[in-house]
Amino acid sequence: MSDQLSTQTSLSTQTSSALFTLIVAPAKVIRGSGVLAAAAVEIACLGSRPLIVGGESTLAISRKNLQSILETQQLHSALASYGADCCEASLKSLQKKAKEHKADVIVGVGGGKTLDTAKLLAQQLQLSVVTIPTSGATCAAWSALSNVYSEDGAFLYDVGLSRCPDLLILDYDLIKTAPQRTLVAGIGDAIAKWYEASVSSGHLQDTLIIAAVQQARVLRDILLQKSAPALKEPGSKVWQEVVDATVLLAGVVGGLGGAQCRTVAAHAVHNGLTHISGHGSIHGEKVAFGILVQLRLEEMLQGNQLAASARQQLLKFYTEIGLPQKLNDLGLGNITLGELQTAADIALVPNSDIHRLPFKVAPEQLMAAMVSTTAPIDSRDTTNRVSPKGISDEVL
Repeated sequence: MSDQLSTQTSLSTQTSSALFTLIVAPAKVIRGSGVLAAAAVEIACLGSRPLIVGGESTLAISRKNLQSILETQQLHSALASYGADCCEASLKSLQKKAKEHKADVIVGVGGGKTLDTAKLLAQQLQLSVVTIPTSGATCAAWSALSNVYSEDGAFLYDVGLSRCPDLLILDYDLIKTAPQRTLVAGIGDAIAKWYEASVSSGHLQDTLIIAAVQQARVLRDILLQKSAPALKEPGSKVWQEVVDATVLLAGVVGGLGGAQCRTVAAHAVHNGLTHISGHGSIHGEKVAFGILVQLRLEEMLQGNQLAASARQQLLKFYTEIGLPQKLNDLGLGNITLGELQTAADIALVPNSDIHRLPFKVAPEQLMAAMVSTTAPIDSRDTTNRVSPKGISDEVL
């Protein structure tokens, strides 16, 4: 575990700098129903030998559909599986495949980890990259960031990329084929933007950061109002608006505001949980739980009653659409005190985004927050100690 902590600490690229560089958006975004058919013409503008990167199930679909579409423009494509995670071993293997194919453009087709892999691979090879999301689970199709994991699914470090994708193709018909759970997770990931950006950057006066924070507020309001009806009518206009929110607008917030508007405690908690949960839950589910943990910290350590009210509002919202509210909902009902400590230690490494909170957090305080996300609003936990019995009672 100490090696994992050391690796994460030394390799993360999200560090503060006096130079404020903005990488706002993909060069081109195409969205609509059935727009995948137009992909060949656009991809042909970027290269003639695309390497299509995806998971096994996505590649099976690409073999039937996307490859034939690309052939209409005389593009010679090859398929390559990224494996289970965006990890160093997968990236090395894909680099070899890209060179063997003499690829001149990378096309990522899939969920967040596929797209992170494709973006980072393209940067390593200095090639153009196209992102084609197959679910509304994250804004990875938009952002200039890739998260790198171990082969077991534990978060290791993130890489700030030199640019956003050259082309993003958002086909609603393709997104509609994904399990509804993925869009629910995307709602959790996207709504975090407000709760994190408002804490880290709400007090700042830079024009574009103000714009980013306000866009995060708009994003929250859209999701609170439209998520439930959207999930009842997949493919409808309101459903498309929610997909736009999770895939596109969520990316705008990080693009305009930079790293400091992108992640705080919710994503730090996600990073910690990946070291004990493996592939048992998906990204946005852990982030959604992390929002509750962040709000709980604000209650416990600041006596912030607005945070308490926000947490109660989110608990009702989570119940309505099916987001996790406690560790048990993430498949961690039998978590041990040692495992909880591991997750807290990872979340609190020196360069963690959790330190963008306006107060310091001790490991035992984070552990207490992680096991009390559903506490009543009038519960005022003024202690800094966590007992194994208390953890067991809450988690189970």
